[in-house]
Amino acid sequence: MSIEVGSKLQGKVTGITNFGAFVELPEGSTGLVHISEVADNYVKDINDHLKVGDEVEVKVINVEKDGKIGLSIKKAKDRPERTERPERSDRPERSERSDRPARQGGRPDRSRDSRPPRNRSNEYRPKETFEQKMSRFLKDSEDRLSSLKRHTESKRGGRGAKRG
Repeated sequence: MSIEVGSKLQGKVTGITNFGAFVELPEGSTGLVHISEVADNYVKDINDHLKVGDEVEVKVINVEKDGKIGLSIKKAKDRPERTERPERSDRPERSERSDRPARQGGRPDRSRDSRPPRNRSNEYRPKETFEQKMSRFLKDSEDRLSSLKRHTESKRGGRGAKRG
């Protein structure tokens, strides 16, 4: 039986590191369960969840060309399919809620319809490489720094002014 992505296998934990656990699979191959793939919740210390020698069911999530095998314990668990939430009939329609007057006290009602639109400028930006992002960050940072220096120098009277 070859190891294929998506297959579920039984394995034995052979080693634990601070970033994951090594699991020996059938046919003697070894894969890594990254710490983020151990449990559905946040795992601070993997030793709270696994010990060397534990038998675990794992799902193969990737097999790299160099032979490294990525495994997941949390994806191997059979969970029932999530069903859609039923419609709630006790809530008024959105259009009915937006017609409500402002609350007492002078503050407007903070319903979903009165919120300002989200800033979506990032959604239209083409994909950037790391170098492009870093370059943009450095430029923005230097612009802010020079603006801040100009502002503070004018408050103190410039570079050569005496303090008195």
